[in-house]
Parts: sequence; C-alpha cells; structure tokens
Amino acid sequence: MNPSPSIEPIPYLSDNQVSFDTLRLDQIHPIVSGNKWYKLRYYIQGAIKSQATTIASFGGPYSNHLVALAYTAQLNGFKSIGYVRSNESEPVTPTIQEAKAYGMEIIYLGRTHFHEKKDALMPMIGNVYHKTYYINEGAYSPLGANGASTMITDWEINQKNKLHQYDYIICAVGTGTMIAGIINAVAKHQKIIGIPVLKNEGTIHTEITELLDDKNANFILLHQFHQGGYAKTTPEQIEFMNRLWEHASIPTDIVYTGKVFYAVEQLMHANYFNPNSKVLIIHSGGLQGNRSLEKGVLAFD
Repeated sequence: MNPSPSIEPIPYLSDNQVSFDTLRLDQIHPIVSGNKWYKLRYYIQGAIKSQATTIASFGGPYSNHLVALAYTAQLNGFKSIGYVRSNESEPVTPTIQEAKAYGMEIIYLGRTHFHEKKDALMPMIGNVYHKTYYINEGAYSPLGANGASTMITDWEINQKNKLHQYDYIICAVGTGTMIAGIINAVAKHQKIIGIPVLKNEGTIHTEITELLDDKNANFILLHQFHQGGYAKTTPEQIEFMNRLWEHASIPTDIVYTGKVFYAVEQLMHANYFNPNSKVLIIHSGGLQGNRSLEKGVLAFD
C-alpha cells in the first residue's frame, strides 16, 4: 500500500491560464486501486468489529469494487460474496474470474430488476446479518463517504495541506460516494465538479446530498460527458485516452477516469475554468472496464 500517492502535473492539458494536476490514486495498490481502498476501509473495520465471517456486496460484471472487495476480504480472513448484475449463461468476464481467484463466491442476479433484488438481499447496510456483513454497491453509504473523505484528509496530513491550493477539484461520479466524501473534506473556497458516468441519472444529486455533512454544500454535476451511458464509450473517447497516454503516460478506463479526463479537455477548450486557476483531477483508479475491449484498442493495454 502506498499511503501517499503522487500529484502529477499534466502539461498536455494545461495552458498559460489554467494548470491541471492529477492525484494518482491508481498508484496506491495494484489491485485495491484508487478510491476503492478508501471507500472500503471503514467497512472492513466494521466487519472485524462485528465478528462477521463473510462480506457481501453488489456490482456489475466489470466491477472494480467487487475485485477490490474480494482481495481485501481474503487479506483480512473473510469469505466474500459478490452479487453480480449479469446472468450465469453469459460469458464469465476476466473481472469475475479475478474476483473468484481471490475466493469470492459469485451469485448472478440477472440484469432485470437488479436493484429490487439487491434491496431484498441487503437488509442492513454496514451491519451483520447471519454473520454476513453487507456493503452497498460502490460502497454507497455515509460509512463509504467517510472513507472517501480520507483520500483528501490523509493526503493533506502527509503533505501539509497542499490540496488547498486548488481552485477546482473534479472527479467521475458513479454512485456518488467518492464525490460526497471529497465535498465533506475540502476547504470552503474550492469548487467541486462531478462528471456522472450514467445517462439520465436524475437522482444522483439527491443521493450525493444525502451523504453530505453540510446539506447546503455547493457542488456541480456536468451531465453531458457520459459518452452514451454507463460502460459506454465512443471512438472519440478512445482516441483521447490513447492521446493522453502518449503525452502524459496516464492510463485511464472507459467507464470512469477516461470520461473525466476527456471532459476536462473539452472544458478547457470551452474556457470553462476561470483564468489563473489550478485544477486537480482525481484519478480514481480501476481499469476493469477496459477488459470489455478487444486487445490493441488501447495503446496501454
């Protein structure tokens, strides 16, 4: 575990008026990549304290969260169960194969009515039920948001509040757990921008607000950069991801980080950021989604 991931400048995106850096959370661990470790940390502590024997959670067939949980559970002596938004008749993805290799039992819930089935199976988030400790999809809950806050607070303690220099902090948004944790941790003057990766996600603002310490805290969601919806991509996004790798050696994924970095480039060209601003892009790690692409599509594959 690398407790102090680097902040790297991105000259390729920067110009004379606005500078862009990225917090490389993808560097903290090769498997429990990026924000996953932070979001899971208090859940693991809770499972230990509750004397659970099994940890269960939910996710899709290319879920970074499930792989991270499978590895972390095994490391801490727990069994794990992954309830997957897929069908048993479908090909087993490399992601699910990896989760199984770390000892996770996979149970397929199908693609229809997944959330209703999830709610029925998850009676007590963050509590033990028949020795099983349940974690919501993407670690969504105040506990997950508190863990996500530590990606900011831990770094600031180690680096003496250098994150306060940034005018904008921008990140991808899935369940909203990470951005809620960031909002709870940053200074009042900082503008927080989220790039939702789901199309027509009308409830996400409310779901984020429910996790905030200050329900009136300001944040911005820019919904136009989803590239067609969750796990969808476009040739333009793929071209950008390869270009970013060529110029900055930053690997990104089609589901989350590729979208947020691509959004930043478009916002920069549109003069969205105030002159003389400093912008921090959160690289939240996790490249599982790229496994759905054919070999050779990405230059860093």
